[in-house]
Amino acid sequence: MNGLFDSVRQLLAGVIAAAQTRLELVTTELAAEVQRAVGVLLWAAVALFFGGLAVLMIAITIVVAAPESRRLLVAGIVCAVFLAIAIGAALIVRRRVSQRAPLLAATLGELRKDREALERGLAPADPEASPRASAETRARTGARAGAGAGAGAGAGTGDGFTSARPGPPLDYPERPE
Repeated sequence: MNGLFDSVRQLLAGVIAAAQTRLELVTTELAAEVQRAVGVLLWAAVALFFGGLAVLMIAITIVVAAPESRRLLVAGIVCAVFLAIAIGAALIVRRRVSQRAPLLAATLGELRKDREALERGLAPADPEASPRASAETRARTGARAGAGAGAGAGAGTGDGFTSARPGPPLDYPERPE
């Protein structure tokens, strides 16, 4: 009966560790996306403001420099050029927005992998990554708990179990202060 409780406890610990890892990934991705979006919007606003001022001054200079009999024609041509540039810019923006990766793509991919693993019957992809397999491997080799484990993911805790986070440690971007 004690083995059943240990198995349930290990299963719950694995589920909680996986959920924690996924939530950490979500918050990291959201923070990076928000920071990137704010920076892009700020610089876009600055560029649009000063670019618009420069274009306006150039347009006024061209219209004023034209002979008085042709000023209306020159003003129409300047407006047509502005309209063509605006349409071209709108097409570029639409293309770039449609090519952007979906928000939280890495998180969604990890959740998809988790669901597929659960559908396969909870069989870990790497048998050495599971806490039970690691404990059995250490018992067979006579190694003490946590010996030879690095400080990254999967490091031993000294209680015979390893972290439920498979693979290398996640590299999180620096959080803004």
